[in-house]
Amino acid sequence: MDGDDREAEFVSLLTEHQLAIKLLVNSLLPGDSRSADVVQEVCALLWKKRATFVPGTNFRAWAFQIARNEVYNHRRKQAREGDVLVFSDTLQETIALELEHQEEDLERRLDALQLCLQKLRQADRALIQHRYFHQTPLREYANQIGRTVGTLKVQLHRIRNSLERCVSRQLCTDGESTP
Repeated sequence: MDGDDREAEFVSLLTEHQLAIKLLVNSLLPGDSRSADVVQEVCALLWKKRATFVPGTNFRAWAFQIARNEVYNHRRKQAREGDVLVFSDTLQETIALELEHQEEDLERRLDALQLCLQKLRQADRALIQHRYFHQTPLREYANQIGRTVGTLKVQLHRIRNSLERCVSRQLCTDGESTP
């Protein structure tokens, strides 16, 4: 793999995991107004250290370790500068590990939701896409397709219930096949 391909893969991995990194940092720095700055510092540091990442290994674990270290450094700096409540390293590590498990669960749920969305009728999928991915009011969509807003609300309720059942079944099926 040449340098350009390696950098493109790294950018792809960083983009894919950026939200998880942000969630980790925010969970370790609850209520800290500078958590966004720490996330930026983490991303900059990941970029600086990109040559040390071994392609094919667990990018998320590598990035999370760097993020945790940056959070620890930030907390120590806060402790030196004033009266800031600082969690112990053990508690921070426990929170970080729990978040990693929640992130894995979220990924499984999103995968299941994508499968369930594919199973919907085209009209139902279009309604869901309009409701959750477009910025236009439901009234406008109702006018476009010649339905009432009330009818679409009832239909959305039924679709969401159907998706919830489908996701639950999918997760149960996945759980049975996982050792």
